[in-house]
Amino acid sequence: MSRQNKAPQARARSLPSVLSWRFAFVLLSLTAVFTALVVRAAWLQVIEPDMLVSQGDMRSLRVEADTVLRGMIVDRNGEELAVSVPVEAIWADPKVVIERHAASDERRWHALADILQMTPAQLLGKVGDNTQRRFVYLQRQVNPAVVEYVKKLKVPGIYFRQESRRYYPAAEVTAQLLGFTNVDDVGVEGIEKRFNDLLTGTAGHKVFRKDAKGREIEVLERAQAQAPGNLQLSIDQRIQSVTYRELKKAVLSHGATSGSAIVVDVLTGEVLAMVNSPSFNPNNRSNAPAYLFRNRAITDTFEPGSTMKPLAVLSALEFGSATLSATVNTSPGYMRIGGSWVRDANNYNDLSLTGIIQKSSNIGVSKLVLDIPVEHVISLYGNMGLGIDTGMGLNGESSGMLSHRRRWSDFERATLSFGYGLSVTAAQLAKVYATIANGGVNRPLSILKTTEAYPGEQVLAPEHAAAMLEMMEANILPGGTATRARVKGYRVGGKTGTARKAIAGGYGDDYVASFAGVGPVSNPRLACVVVINEPAGDFYHGGEIAAPVFANIMGASLQLLNLPPDDSTQPRITALVGGSNAG
Repeated sequence: MSRQNKAPQARARSLPSVLSWRFAFVLLSLTAVFTALVVRAAWLQVIEPDMLVSQGDMRSLRVEADTVLRGMIVDRNGEELAVSVPVEAIWADPKVVIERHAASDERRWHALADILQMTPAQLLGKVGDNTQRRFVYLQRQVNPAVVEYVKKLKVPGIYFRQESRRYYPAAEVTAQLLGFTNVDDVGVEGIEKRFNDLLTGTAGHKVFRKDAKGREIEVLERAQAQAPGNLQLSIDQRIQSVTYRELKKAVLSHGATSGSAIVVDVLTGEVLAMVNSPSFNPNNRSNAPAYLFRNRAITDTFEPGSTMKPLAVLSALEFGSATLSATVNTSPGYMRIGGSWVRDANNYNDLSLTGIIQKSSNIGVSKLVLDIPVEHVISLYGNMGLGIDTGMGLNGESSGMLSHRRRWSDFERATLSFGYGLSVTAAQLAKVYATIANGGVNRPLSILKTTEAYPGEQVLAPEHAAAMLEMMEANILPGGTATRARVKGYRVGGKTGTARKAIAGGYGDDYVASFAGVGPVSNPRLACVVVINEPAGDFYHGGEIAAPVFANIMGASLQLLNLPPDDSTQPRITALVGGSNAG
């Protein structure tokens, strides 16, 4: 048989191996995947479970919050001085804006930019291009008309949020006193800052879980809202308005740098008016310089000048070195004390205590103070409220400067008697004169309405306080330095002050003109202080520019409080002042 005819031999069948490489690869791959899954599960559920929880919460948890408006501030009669009104904020979701190409709709995008007072490019830049950001404010506390316009534009990714805005009906009349809040409705100046905790409520909220269809399935947390407190001030808005009007008129007409005025109820220590000029509109502060925010009536100090002379006379009366019938020889109208000169405007010869106040004699008060220990003078000044705060507790209040050093030269003691070498605020000066008018009882001032007067301290003999009212009234009558402070139909008393402003190395050419007074004299109810800072022109004396402001404020305030006139036909205070009267 040929080779071609032979049948092919069968190939030998090989035996399978125990573990082929393919099977090993699959087994190892499955093992690796399983191990990775186990490790990942362990990592997520044991080591870092919070991430998944937070992811789930982001999809299912929702929070609903109530809107709580800031508490109101009202005057003593319930008139609103500060209220919160509901407004809306406009915000954007950058992810939605970008993904839905909101900016490509030029008509709507340009209209949105115009109403928000931006260019389209500025608006796009504010939104940004980061899709990870989900919230950015476009404008806060927006006018309702603007909100309605933006809602009608229906720009994708633009949303609205409820908030509140503070509104001050009296605007500049109460600006420095009330202060204002920031864009988050937090008090940053004045009363708003001082009583921020009281005026701020706590919004209620509910935390709940929803399903895929948005239905509420579980409430996890619920907190009730806490209502804010309302604040009632001692301020009488009627008197506040009159005081501001008269002060502003004087500051403008005399070209003064600034001015302050304060009116106090002497029986209770309540502040009925506290104003400053120039002022600002707290409802629109965009162009107001920061220095206008300062409440000068409590922050700015000045040397009080001759408004301190009643205290110098009272120091001598309280010490016992002078009596109500005493006279002082002021001739020849000047004297040398420790190498310096003290002068009067004229030679007044012999003056009674009334005459010293009426003629504002530097010689007279200097001689009275030099006859008593300086410690007694400083002590009486301190007891009257100088060198300490007034008790109102307002932010930024200055305590002035009253030195308690042991060594005083005779000239320093003399100048102390006519208001140099110390500094006060308008509020402190008002407290001093309120103490005199209240029979020598010193009470702290209050910016809040009180149901009853705060306890006071008797710091003057009542007969001396009553006598000083008579002396200050003589200053208003013909022959005195403050005839322009007279109030028709009422008996008032007070003292002028004109002091040079201190500069480095001495005193400059600028003045502070002031007037402090009380009324009505027969039954004192109000104390008023007017301070005009750096008046321009030829008129700068307190009797020329501050006294008329006092007269207008006091006259209007007495009438607003319905106090009966106590003109000269009615009986006067029984305390009399002896000696010759130069007026």
